[in-house]
Amino acid sequence: MGTAARRRLLLPMHLMDKGCMPQKHPRRVQDEMAPPTARVRLNPGSEDAVYRTLLESTRAIPWKIDWSTMRFAYIGPQIESLLGWPQDSWISVEDWSSRIHPEDRDHVVNYCVAQSIAGIDHEADYRALTPDRGFVWIRDVVHVVRNDAGEVESLIGFMFDISERKRIEHELLRMQQKLEALSFEDGLTRIANRRRFDERLEACWEDARRSGRPLSMILLDIDHFKGFNDRYGHLYGDECLVAVAEALKKVGREKDVVARYGGEEFVLLLPDTEESAAIEIARRCRSAIEALGIANASSDCSPFVTASLGVGTALPAKDQDARGFCESVDRLLYGAKQNGRNQLLAG
Repeated sequence: MGTAARRRLLLPMHLMDKGCMPQKHPRRVQDEMAPPTARVRLNPGSEDAVYRTLLESTRAIPWKIDWSTMRFAYIGPQIESLLGWPQDSWISVEDWSSRIHPEDRDHVVNYCVAQSIAGIDHEADYRALTPDRGFVWIRDVVHVVRNDAGEVESLIGFMFDISERKRIEHELLRMQQKLEALSFEDGLTRIANRRRFDERLEACWEDARRSGRPLSMILLDIDHFKGFNDRYGHLYGDECLVAVAEALKKVGREKDVVARYGGEEFVLLLPDTEESAAIEIARRCRSAIEALGIANASSDCSPFVTASLGVGTALPAKDQDARGFCESVDRLLYGAKQNGRNQLLAG
């Protein structure tokens, strides 16, 4: 490989604007401007003509780049119908690199150059630009051709349109993300479920341990909910749970986790929250639930649906775990219920 060619390939990180060639575009003589099919005249009955006919009738687009000049020796005429760029406009690797989407260009060009210099066959997926600034997803499969001395002589390859594959991959990813979101969502109330809470609790616990910041939790239980269901029916009970969940979401801050803990129990996980702030949020939760004005004739502490709350704050240490914290807050909730319900107990 000549020194000039090596220098062209080692241009650092300016490939987005310069491709793999010096900034000055090579002189384009009339013969170079002619389509590859016009440069080589073949006997229609020759073996080469048969191969070319086969190549140019496939959906894959064949191409060849001369290593020493970094210029296209050939590219299939199908390129124009796929990307909109005329066949005779593909002169050098500069044309190739400039027609790669800016978000893909540096990575793809640098990777392909490095692999080619190393003499390694490779492939790359990227968005190829069209003249109207749209794009087509391309998979470029590259084979490095060496001469008898083991030096790189040329690159040959095929471009494949993988737009449909990428569309399907994107749709599958979107569906996967939707299913994942649903797996963390309570089916009735549409807030976080117990699985999501458990996951976030572990993460928040570790964050609090590393930062030395407090982590607070509010665990609440709707008072006399069994009697409510028995008196008004389970459908009305479900409506009550949904209304309570909505009220708690409005109280919770963006960083908080509001989840259905199980049955008629709800939980708010409050990262980086001191005890006094947690108690104030708990009071707002209790008031918001009672303010819904949902009648509950089965209650002995209020004519409306109310809740009892346990509020705990921890500074996680190495000898503590999140489960123990949950149990301590659960005991506070039990104490609030024992004390007459419709109240909070902090500790």
